[in-house]
Amino acid sequence: MKRYYFLTDNLDKLTTVEQDLANNGISKPQIHVLSRDDSGVSKRKLNDVAAVLRKDIVQAMERGALIGLAAAALVLAVSHYSGATTSVGWTPFIFLAIVMLGFFTWEGGLFGIQEPHHDFKRFDQALSAGRHLLIIDIEEKEHNILSSVTACYPELEFSGTGSGSPGWFIGLQNKWRNFVEVMP
Repeated sequence: MKRYYFLTDNLDKLTTVEQDLANNGISKPQIHVLSRDDSGVSKRKLNDVAAVLRKDIVQAMERGALIGLAAAALVLAVSHYSGATTSVGWTPFIFLAIVMLGFFTWEGGLFGIQEPHHDFKRFDQALSAGRHLLIIDIEEKEHNILSSVTACYPELEFSGTGSGSPGWFIGLQNKWRNFVEVMP
Protein backbone atom coordinates (compact mmCIF):
# COMPACT_ATOMS: atom_id res chain seq x y z
CA MET A 1 0.00 0.00 0.00
CA LYS A 2 1.03 3.57 -0.55
CA ARG A 3 0.44 6.36 1.95
CA TYR A 4 -0.70 9.85 0.93
CA TYR A 5 -0.42 12.89 3.19
CA PHE A 6 -2.62 15.99 3.05
CA LEU A 7 -2.47 19.06 5.31
CA THR A 8 -5.45 21.24 6.12
CA ASP A 9 -6.57 23.86 8.61
CA ASN A 10 -10.16 22.68 9.01
CA LEU A 11 -11.14 19.62 11.08
CA ASP A 12 -14.79 19.96 10.10
CA LYS A 13 -13.85 19.61 6.43
CA LEU A 14 -11.84 16.48 7.28
CA THR A 15 -15.03 14.90 8.63
CA THR A 16 -16.63 15.41 5.22
CA VAL A 17 -13.55 14.18 3.37
CA GLU A 18 -13.40 11.03 5.52
CA GLN A 19 -17.09 10.36 4.88
CA ASP A 20 -16.68 10.86 1.11
CA LEU A 21 -13.71 8.50 1.04
CA ALA A 22 -15.68 5.89 3.02
CA ASN A 23 -18.69 6.28 0.69
CA ASN A 24 -16.39 5.57 -2.26
CA GLY A 25 -14.89 2.37 -0.85
CA ILE A 26 -11.89 3.50 1.22
CA SER A 27 -12.30 1.79 4.61
CA LYS A 28 -11.91 3.63 7.91
CA PRO A 29 -8.67 1.79 8.87
CA GLN A 30 -7.10 3.27 5.73
CA ILE A 31 -7.83 6.86 6.86
CA HIS A 32 -6.21 8.59 9.83
CA VAL A 33 -5.94 12.13 11.13
CA LEU A 34 -2.91 13.39 13.04
CA SER A 35 -3.47 16.61 14.93
CA ARG A 36 -2.38 18.32 18.11
CA ASP A 37 -6.09 19.03 18.72
CA ASP A 38 -6.94 15.57 20.07
CA SER A 39 -10.22 16.72 21.61
CA GLY A 40 -11.35 18.20 18.27
CA VAL A 41 -10.50 14.97 16.45
CA SER A 42 -12.30 12.91 19.10
CA LYS A 43 -15.35 15.18 19.14
CA ARG A 44 -15.75 14.80 15.37
CA LYS A 45 -15.21 11.01 15.64
CA LEU A 46 -12.34 11.08 13.16
CA ASN A 47 -10.01 8.08 13.01
CA ASP A 48 -6.95 9.40 14.82
CA VAL A 49 -3.44 8.00 14.89
CA ALA A 50 -2.95 5.79 17.95
CA ALA A 51 -0.77 7.34 20.64
CA VAL A 52 1.83 4.57 20.45
CA LEU A 53 2.20 5.15 16.69
CA ARG A 54 2.78 8.90 17.11
CA LYS A 55 6.12 8.15 18.70
CA ASP A 56 9.08 6.25 17.27
CA ILE A 57 8.80 3.43 19.83
CA VAL A 58 8.64 0.49 17.42
CA GLN A 59 11.66 1.45 15.33
CA ALA A 60 13.69 2.36 18.43
CA MET A 61 12.81 -0.97 20.06
CA GLU A 62 13.95 -2.79 16.92
CA ARG A 63 17.29 -0.98 17.07
CA GLY A 64 17.54 -1.76 20.79
CA ALA A 65 16.80 -5.42 20.10
CA LEU A 66 19.62 -5.57 17.52
CA ILE A 67 22.03 -4.07 20.05
CA GLY A 68 20.66 -6.53 22.63
CA LEU A 69 21.29 -9.45 20.28
CA ALA A 70 24.87 -8.30 19.81
CA ALA A 71 25.31 -7.94 23.60
CA ALA A 72 23.78 -11.38 24.18
CA ALA A 73 26.08 -12.93 21.58
CA LEU A 74 29.04 -11.21 23.23
CA VAL A 75 28.06 -12.57 26.66
CA LEU A 76 27.75 -16.10 25.27
CA ALA A 77 30.99 -15.86 23.30
CA VAL A 78 33.01 -14.51 26.24
CA SER A 79 31.59 -17.12 28.60
CA HIS A 80 32.36 -19.91 26.13
CA TYR A 81 35.90 -18.82 25.22
CA SER A 82 36.84 -17.96 28.82
CA GLY A 83 36.01 -21.50 29.89
CA ALA A 84 33.55 -20.35 32.55
CA THR A 85 30.85 -22.63 31.17
CA THR A 86 32.84 -25.74 32.07
CA SER A 87 32.80 -24.96 35.79
CA VAL A 88 29.45 -23.14 36.19
CA GLY A 89 27.48 -24.39 33.20
CA TRP A 90 25.54 -22.50 30.55
CA THR A 91 22.44 -21.59 32.57
CA PRO A 92 23.62 -18.32 34.18
CA PHE A 93 25.13 -17.09 30.93
CA ILE A 94 22.03 -17.89 28.89
CA PHE A 95 19.96 -16.08 31.53
CA LEU A 96 22.31 -13.07 31.37
CA ALA A 97 22.10 -13.05 27.57
CA ILE A 98 18.29 -13.00 27.75
CA VAL A 99 18.42 -10.17 30.29
CA MET A 100 20.77 -8.19 28.03
CA LEU A 101 18.43 -8.63 25.06
CA GLY A 102 15.42 -7.52 27.11
CA PHE A 103 17.25 -4.59 28.70
CA PHE A 104 18.48 -3.10 25.43
CA THR A 105 15.08 -3.60 23.77
CA TRP A 106 13.41 -1.82 26.69
CA GLU A 107 15.98 0.99 26.64
CA GLY A 108 15.39 1.43 22.92
CA GLY A 109 11.68 1.87 23.61
CA LEU A 110 12.44 4.50 26.24
CA PHE A 111 14.50 6.46 23.71
CA GLY A 112 11.79 6.05 21.06
CA ILE A 113 9.00 7.36 23.27
CA GLN A 114 10.80 10.71 23.37
CA GLU A 115 10.84 11.16 19.59
CA PRO A 116 8.02 11.75 17.11
CA HIS A 117 7.49 8.95 14.60
CA HIS A 118 10.08 9.17 11.83
CA ASP A 119 7.36 9.41 9.15
CA PHE A 120 5.71 12.38 10.89
CA LYS A 121 8.79 14.45 11.78
CA ARG A 122 8.55 16.44 8.54
CA PHE A 123 5.07 17.63 9.53
CA ASP A 124 6.01 18.72 13.05
CA GLN A 125 6.16 22.43 12.22
CA ALA A 126 2.77 22.38 10.45
CA LEU A 127 1.18 20.46 13.33
CA SER A 128 2.63 22.92 15.84
CA ALA A 129 1.07 25.74 13.81
CA GLY A 130 -2.37 24.19 14.33
CA ARG A 131 -2.73 22.35 11.03
CA HIS A 132 -4.04 18.79 10.72
CA LEU A 133 -2.59 15.90 8.74
CA LEU A 134 -4.85 13.54 6.80
CA ILE A 135 -3.16 10.17 6.19
CA ILE A 136 -4.63 7.79 3.62
CA ASP A 137 -3.28 4.31 2.82
CA ILE A 138 -4.48 2.96 -0.52
CA GLU A 139 -3.73 0.24 -2.98
CA GLU A 140 -2.85 1.20 -6.56
CA LYS A 141 -6.33 0.27 -7.79
CA GLU A 142 -7.87 2.83 -5.39
CA HIS A 143 -5.82 5.76 -6.67
CA ASN A 144 -8.64 7.01 -8.92
CA ILE A 145 -11.01 7.13 -5.94
CA LEU A 146 -8.52 9.14 -3.93
CA SER A 147 -7.86 11.55 -6.81
CA SER A 148 -11.54 12.16 -7.52
CA VAL A 149 -12.46 12.73 -3.87
CA THR A 150 -9.52 14.98 -3.01
CA ALA A 151 -10.08 17.04 -6.17
CA CYS A 152 -13.38 18.18 -4.63
CA TYR A 153 -11.52 19.72 -1.67
CA PRO A 154 -9.05 22.38 -2.82
CA GLU A 155 -8.24 23.23 0.82
CA LEU A 156 -6.44 19.86 1.12
CA GLU A 157 -2.76 20.50 0.51
CA PHE A 158 -1.00 17.45 -0.92
CA SER A 159 2.09 16.96 1.25
CA GLY A 160 3.78 13.83 -0.05
CA THR A 161 3.71 10.07 -0.06
CA GLY A 162 5.28 7.24 1.86
CA SER A 163 4.96 3.53 2.44
CA GLY A 164 1.63 2.60 3.96
CA SER A 165 0.41 -0.04 6.34
CA PRO A 166 0.58 -3.58 4.98
CA GLY A 167 -2.57 -4.69 3.16
CA TRP A 168 -2.97 -7.72 5.44
CA PHE A 169 -3.01 -5.43 8.47
CA ILE A 170 -5.74 -3.23 6.98
CA GLY A 171 -7.67 -6.41 6.13
CA LEU A 172 -7.44 -7.62 9.74
CA GLN A 173 -8.65 -4.24 11.00
CA ASN A 174 -11.61 -4.37 8.61
CA LYS A 175 -12.50 -7.90 9.76
CA TRP A 176 -12.23 -6.85 13.40
CA ARG A 177 -14.44 -3.80 12.78
CA ASN A 178 -17.05 -6.01 11.08
CA PHE A 179 -16.92 -8.51 13.95
CA VAL A 180 -17.37 -5.78 16.58
CA GLU A 181 -20.29 -4.26 14.67
CA VAL A 182 -22.08 -7.64 14.59
CA MET A 183 -21.64 -8.24 18.34
CA PRO A 184 -24.62 -7.16 20.50
